[in-house]
Amino acid sequence: MAVPIGRRERKKAATREKIADAARRLFLERGYDAVGIRDVAAEADVAVTTLFAHFPSKEALVFEHDEDFEYRLTHAVTDRAPNEPLIPALRHEIQAMVRHCAAEQAAPLWHMIDHTPALRQYEGSVRLRHAESLAAAIAADLDQPPPATACRTIARFVIDAYSLGRESPDPESAVNEIFRMIEAAWAVTGSSEHATASIGP
Repeated sequence: MAVPIGRRERKKAATREKIADAARRLFLERGYDAVGIRDVAAEADVAVTTLFAHFPSKEALVFEHDEDFEYRLTHAVTDRAPNEPLIPALRHEIQAMVRHCAAEQAAPLWHMIDHTPALRQYEGSVRLRHAESLAAAIAADLDQPPPATACRTIARFVIDAYSLGRESPDPESAVNEIFRMIEAAWAVTGSSEHATASIGP
């Protein structure tokens, strides 16, 4: 009997989610450093090898939506409307991400990340990778050979806007303020036709 299309991927996604949920639960209950990989595998009722098939490291268990974050950022560039300027499109996506991360239910997880050196270091490496992917998407959008310096710089600014907004007591205002500076910097590159819409109040 043929396996229905998509069934395997659905099962993989369900297993991944089960592992991530178990890890998050244990980390928040006991503390990140007090939980080992075997503890998470046992809680999720999977083999350690299965866990590593979905997550390459203990740190990655905390950043389960890492790939989704990267996908959303790059597609904010590639999937925007033909006449939609680049910088406002990125601001809109960053605002949505910051609102999600600043929500009350996300606070315990981010508190753990902010107070765990290993996770802070891992987050830094993730941010650099996201910035490189975003820079490549921007360069491709402009028909420039990546990684153009201007594209990499703006991409770093955008990723930093997410982090600074998340940490701000007024995330929306912080992101708007940062993106006004990003728009000004982008205009200096000579690509002002991509950044002509208002960033907001």
